[in-house]
Amino acid sequence: MNESKASDGIVPAGKEPASGPQRQTEGSSLGRRALFYLAGITLIFLLGFLPMWFKVAHLEKERDAAQSALRLAQVQLALAAAAIDARRGEYEHARLSVIKFFTDVTAEMQRTAGSSIPAAQRETLQPLLAQRDELVTLLARGDPASAERLANLYVAFRQAVRK
Repeated sequence: MNESKASDGIVPAGKEPASGPQRQTEGSSLGRRALFYLAGITLIFLLGFLPMWFKVAHLEKERDAAQSALRLAQVQLALAAAAIDARRGEYEHARLSVIKFFTDVTAEMQRTAGSSIPAAQRETLQPLLAQRDELVTLLARGDPASAERLANLYVAFRQAVRK
């Protein structure tokens, strides 16, 4: 019978339902506590995340610099291989290497972001790129003079890139 009175909204004497100011204080206290824990967890997450984020950003810069240096080294290697092959009389290998060199240099110069060839060096390399057709023709003919021209081109390329 007591249950029916309690469910009908009749409260026994001396007991008040948990409503009004007391209930709001409990709810706001619980909300503040949850917000405090959430802020604490977020702070702990950020304390672990931020150093790793900075480290990743630094490593990305190092990776990009290494890739740029690698591309430049590969371009230089193709030209050196062409010069050596031409000196040995392997003109077809030299021709393929010099074509790769000119293609890679042109692609690198057209690259806007992350290019291994700065703008100041690009102007220096333009006259070297103008020799492409003539060198490929000399190598296709098997002309021994192409070996000396390739060696000179290699020296000029190294000087232009090192500035």
